[in-house]
Amino acid sequence: MRTTPTLTRRDCLRVVASGAATLALPAFAAYPEKPIRIVVTFAAGGASDIVARVVGEQLGKKLGQAVIVDNRPGAGGSVGGTNVVQSPADGYTLMLSNSTPVSIGPFALEKQPYDPLADFTHIASIGTAPCVVMANPAAGINTIVDLENAARKAEKAGAVMQFGSGGPASIGHIYGELMVRNMGIKMTHVPYRGGAPMTTDLISGIIPIGIDVVTAFVPYFKSGQIRPLSVTSAQRSPLVPDVPTVLEHGYRKLVLDNFFGLSGPAKMPADLVAQINKACNEVLAQPDIVKRLLELGVTTTPGTSAAFNGFVKDQVNALSPLVKSIRVTL
Repeated sequence: MRTTPTLTRRDCLRVVASGAATLALPAFAAYPEKPIRIVVTFAAGGASDIVARVVGEQLGKKLGQAVIVDNRPGAGGSVGGTNVVQSPADGYTLMLSNSTPVSIGPFALEKQPYDPLADFTHIASIGTAPCVVMANPAAGINTIVDLENAARKAEKAGAVMQFGSGGPASIGHIYGELMVRNMGIKMTHVPYRGGAPMTTDLISGIIPIGIDVVTAFVPYFKSGQIRPLSVTSAQRSPLVPDVPTVLEHGYRKLVLDNFFGLSGPAKMPADLVAQINKACNEVLAQPDIVKRLLELGVTTTPGTSAAFNGFVKDQVNALSPLVKSIRVTL
């Protein structure tokens, strides 16, 4: 007579646990099951928008789903940043993160809308693009050392040198204030509604100095309409290899890169972060993508999510006290 084996209570629990684990696996294995949204905190057509579209298209091919760019400008990048923070941490809402919505914008508002470290998962680094300090050729300023000397000379004469940027709390504005603090000089900020009108006034000589991300200014350097003084990175930019860095002039505390990366809401699962990071690094290994980003002045910086998070943390800690102290109004 054949006997039927009896399952113990422990055996039953093992079977149930095994079945539950099997059922749980597809939740991550199936990602992504629908299109992924990348929030860009600037209007369409700018450098951040183009970077998001160039990388997003290839990222979609790697992950097997469409990637949609969603432009949400305003409040120093905080409009888009808030939208991402309030989204589910499921990998379907990401942000094209950079210095403005992460290291500057949230600290420029009267009420800080989010914590750029605790409220985000910083997933993957894409690249960096330096600012460039520029002068109208008629100003007689050829180097950043000349700029410091000219500012001191103006102050002795009872005047204050002006510098323009693309707007209050822009990376150019904050960098100008960083120069003021570290050089011990006086300069007055002239905010514009974007880089284009600032460029017009710099060329015409209405302002002697302009500061902005290097990307859009190469044609003006080549034509001689604007004179580049220094890029703000530690290494020379491939976009303008003849322009020295602030580090070459001895201004170690003025090294600053505007970064680009992918971030998501806080508490994203580690394996989801690893999957997106891996796909992004694969995109950045493509020679055509490296070339296209270089044309925008962006030097690619693939790496781990931990390294990217450390970079973001260092920049936030460096810039947030300065942004808070200058009382920017947006």
